[in-house]
Amino acid sequence: MWIVILPILASALRLATPLIFSALGGTFSERSGVVNIALEGIMVMGAFFSILFADFTGSPWIGVMAAILAGMLTALLLGVVSIHLQGNQVVMGTAINILAVGLTSYLLQIIYKRFGQTDAITNALTNNPTILAFLEKLPVVGKAFFSGLTPFVYLAFFAVGLSYYVLFRTPFGLRVRAVGEHPKAADTVGVNVYKIRYICVLISGALAGIAGASLTVGYTAIFREHMVSGKGFIALAAMVFGKWHPVGALLACLFFGLAEALSIQGSMLGIKIPTEFMHMLPYVATILALIGVVGKAVAPAADGEPYEKGEN
Repeated sequence: MWIVILPILASALRLATPLIFSALGGTFSERSGVVNIALEGIMVMGAFFSILFADFTGSPWIGVMAAILAGMLTALLLGVVSIHLQGNQVVMGTAINILAVGLTSYLLQIIYKRFGQTDAITNALTNNPTILAFLEKLPVVGKAFFSGLTPFVYLAFFAVGLSYYVLFRTPFGLRVRAVGEHPKAADTVGVNVYKIRYICVLISGALAGIAGASLTVGYTAIFREHMVSGKGFIALAAMVFGKWHPVGALLACLFFGLAEALSIQGSMLGIKIPTEFMHMLPYVATILALIGVVGKAVAPAADGEPYEKGEN
């Protein structure tokens, strides 16, 4: 039983990792009042530029830094239109998603002279960090569970703890939550609403960029068109399911990761269901989860509402 269950749990952690980073990014953005539908597109940008720079420099960590920068620049576009120009946040996020897919496809053809996917890199972060290598030697669970976990898995859990601390235990987090609930009141007491929202949108871009990098330099070692496959939207669902809370988002992402792991490894459990239906499982789980929180999950009061200084 353990031989079957432990690899599935390890797979669930790996598959949940990009969702965790992206959901945390969405939490920061929406806690400040900016709806970030663009998480999907930011993940695509992070995935492409991480593999590009890891390939050209030979360092996967430079690839991760490139993913963070690409994610922040993409998010900045959303911030300028949504915060400064007061454009429709959902429409702009959708436009960024379309732009990211088209731009990375174009750059793939220009740089790699091929369609579909990049060349595979040989320096992907597919092994455990040295400091945690001893976990593989644990009896029963060592090889079956820890051998497949990448540094991104551990970083994701660290990011959850750090996000919780920042949002709920620091003055900055208090300002973020105030801006997301009642920006005019926050402005009245001297909080710069625009500055806080820009910072949170950039944080969301950085985290979603890392999510994209975790798919490429942290897992597959290649960039493939359409490899994100709706994970940004599942991360948004996890954020809502987790009620805009880092720990709640983590638990939701683990649930969705487990659903995807079961869809991939269902044959190991002897499940006699057509493969096509098994691949639908993560998306069906997402829909059911959202149905379950309808009317129960309440977004920040000013989420999605542009703010104009001095308005009544």
